[in-house]
Amino acid sequence: MDGEKVSVEAGKPIVCRAAVAREPGEPLVIEEIMVAPPGHHEVRVRIICTTLCHSDVTFWKMKDYPAVFPRILGHEAIGVVESVGEDVDEVVEGDAVIPVFLPECGDCADCKSKKSNLCSKFPFKPTPWMTGEETSRFTDLKGEVLYHFLNVSSFSEYTVLNIANIVKIDPSIPPSRACLLSCGVSTGVGAAWKTANVEAGSTVAIFGLGSIGLAVAEGSRICGATKIIGVDVNQEKFELGKKFGITDFVNVGECGDKPVSQVINEMTGGGADFCFECVGLASLMEQAYASCRKGWGKTIILGVEKPGSQITFQCSDVILGGRTLTGSLFGGLKAKSDIPILLKRYMDKELELDKFVTHEVSFEDINKAFDLLLEGKSIRCVIWMDK
Repeated sequence: MDGEKVSVEAGKPIVCRAAVAREPGEPLVIEEIMVAPPGHHEVRVRIICTTLCHSDVTFWKMKDYPAVFPRILGHEAIGVVESVGEDVDEVVEGDAVIPVFLPECGDCADCKSKKSNLCSKFPFKPTPWMTGEETSRFTDLKGEVLYHFLNVSSFSEYTVLNIANIVKIDPSIPPSRACLLSCGVSTGVGAAWKTANVEAGSTVAIFGLGSIGLAVAEGSRICGATKIIGVDVNQEKFELGKKFGITDFVNVGECGDKPVSQVINEMTGGGADFCFECVGLASLMEQAYASCRKGWGKTIILGVEKPGSQITFQCSDVILGGRTLTGSLFGGLKAKSDIPILLKRYMDKELELDKFVTHEVSFEDINKAFDLLLEGKSIRCVIWMDK
């Protein structure tokens, strides 16, 4: 990725291939599209490889707003800066970059604070537009607007992002590993490292061993947790989870009349120090909260429930239990400073990214990546734009 020449297309629209979601749940269509040049504080990026996340599948299936079509999905990727717009000094043409869905402007009170990763200048929302605007940089060859996805839209050979959604990285890091930190792995590892601050020797319970849950296990392992309990309905997840640090397993379907929280409390002698809900079910969030130790237990919510869902607790449990409940978006990470740290940990062989990649396909076979994820056969499938 070193030394890419300044693009002769800088300042001009580019015609390239993209995998366009035209109808909910229908196979993506690879077609030629037009990508506008970057505007003020924007960067146009040539995507090297991208991966498929459950969020992509969720919005691909969804029929009602915030789902909109036609749309270019994808938000985990790595690329090279092709050209920059006005007032961009953070990166130059040829820089290796990771796009991130969560903006970090660097100027607002939240971005300047160590206490938050929620930018107030560009509050995160699943908008179909460019960050901070209601405009698109994509059109098809008939002139029809193609909508953005989570500020990234990486299922295209070229994409345009606000500089707030870009992290410059070391170009020597393998692209198929670096791209993993664009969303899912960072979210899980960050939740253990930053949000929960998992302590050495502690006990952790993880509800849901999908890619996010496995990343939480990896983060907890790195932090030195000695007992990491995986909770899932699929017994096969135990053997898989062991590779990521899972030491014990609870099969929800084999708990009998006992609630999962009772099983966890009995296993840990009073509750886990840290509980992570990674599925997005209100009932499971309540069970996770009831599974953490009174007095100091922390429950971190990473799963996304449907809009309007509520979780319910008895006031006496909240007051007398002394537990903490918090949400975690992007694992509490500040992308521009924390992703380079995670990449260094990978290069130092602390963070094991290789085991997350189960499949690799060409861009032409992007729909196969959807099939593998839907069939439960992949954790992360790397999609190469040119291979």
